[in-house]
This record gives sequence, C-alpha cells and structure tokens, in this order.
Amino acid sequence: MMSEREVYIEKMAAKLKEWDAKIEKLEAKARNAQADVKKEYDEQIREMKTQREKVQNKIHKLRESGDDAWDELKAGLEKSWKTLGDTFDRVFKRLKQ
Repeated sequence: MMSEREVYIEKMAAKLKEWDAKIEKLEAKARNAQADVKKEYDEQIREMKTQREKVQNKIHKLRESGDDAWDELKAGLEKSWKTLGDTFDRVFKRLKQ
C-alpha cells in the first residue's frame, strides 16, 4: 500500500503530465500561427516550461527527501504548483484557449 507521501507525489506527477499535454497543444498551435501570434505563443510556452521545470525539480526533491524534510518540501512544491497553475490560467486566458 502506498503511503500518503507516495500518493501525493504520484498525484502531482500525473497532473504535471496533463500540463505537458496542454503545452504540446499550444506548441502545435504555435507552429501553425502567423508570425506575430507565433512570437506570443512561443514566449508564453517558454514561461510555462520554466515554471513546469521548477515544479518537476521540487517533485524530484520530494521523492528523494527524508521524512524530516517532507513538510518543508511539500509546502515549497505547493507554492510552485500554485505559481504554475496561475501561469497556465493566465496564458490560456490570454491566448483564449
């Protein structure tokens, strides 16, 4: 049986995969966009990937951490997660997805 920590990490990793799919969708649209719109897509995708990498790194640290660092790392991950979610929301709203 998985621990609460393992369940939490797997849930976060699954959500990250969902966001990867959304990034891929935007990348496909960017490839077909006109030059002026493509530039905006590319900038937004770059920002989303930067935030995504931060979350991925925190998930990795959480997996590797001991129980004593769990609460601190989980709080850091949740903060990064919120930032990533806000970035995705802003980008999709801005690009009217």
